[in-house]
Amino acid sequence: MGKNVLVTGGAGFIGSHLVDALVENNRVICIDNLSTGRKSNISHLLKHKNFKFIRHDVTKPLNIAGKIDRIFHLASPASPVDYRKNPIKTMMANSLGTYNMLELARKKKARFLLASTSEVYGDPKKHPQPEDYWGNVNPTGPRSCYDESKRFAEALTMSYHEKYGMGVRIARIFNTYGPRMRSNDGRAIPNFVTQALRGEDITVYGDGKQTRSFCYISDMVKGLIKLMESEYSGDVFNLGNPDERRIIDVAKKIKKITNSKSKIVFLPLPKDDPARRKPDIKKSKRFLKWEPKVNFDHGLKLTIEWFKDILKHKS
Repeated sequence: MGKNVLVTGGAGFIGSHLVDALVENNRVICIDNLSTGRKSNISHLLKHKNFKFIRHDVTKPLNIAGKIDRIFHLASPASPVDYRKNPIKTMMANSLGTYNMLELARKKKARFLLASTSEVYGDPKKHPQPEDYWGNVNPTGPRSCYDESKRFAEALTMSYHEKYGMGVRIARIFNTYGPRMRSNDGRAIPNFVTQALRGEDITVYGDGKQTRSFCYISDMVKGLIKLMESEYSGDVFNLGNPDERRIIDVAKKIKKITNSKSKIVFLPLPKDDPARRKPDIKKSKRFLKWEPKVNFDHGLKLTIEWFKDILKHKS
């Protein structure tokens, strides 16, 4: 049998897909307090012999009996809607929560991967964003609870590597999409898809010319596992799709694919919303031999089909 793996935030969007990929060949403990994660994302695994779910808040110390080989630390609100609603909880998950998981990794002599974010680059003045770019972050703005706590989590992770020689890896995750996203999480794709399917106005912030780069979930999960199993301890890697798209074009594409009669309407742009976002993934391609494979249109169709199914069962 493979390794003993602990995944925090394992009932969330990315976490649950990661657990799915790991559970066939490893023993997996999923930790989640279900504040933004959902039990329905892991319900199909609850009777799996290799799977164990523990409802726990990572801001409290965690004692686990037995051996742990790997810790993937994904626990944190990740959408602007969630972290603006719970800014202090977000900061505690990324500060105290990261400390608790690093301490557990140190005691268990486990390899540790921090799920960081492209938000550490803020509203970037360098494009695309390479790992050695330090970012342009407003430390007291409306997004700072997430941006700065993730930057702190990265610094803490590197400090554990330097002080204790721990095997750590940092993944800077760019926009990711796919099934199991929450329809109300406030991010572009679930917003647009849900609005289009319901025939509601599709709400675009600003003029829609701001860009994002969307990575399908299966590609992201492969990147996280490759990074964890790589030899590159104490290093940072961008994981994302460099296929840069304007938000207005994404809205139009979703309206077309869903054959929706929805109107596209424009709302004021939130403060500190990044104008451009695109990962430089040369480092991941070279050292991890990883790059996204799923075409945007194909990934979008899979995502739309999932949302159709979910909305049908809700009605």
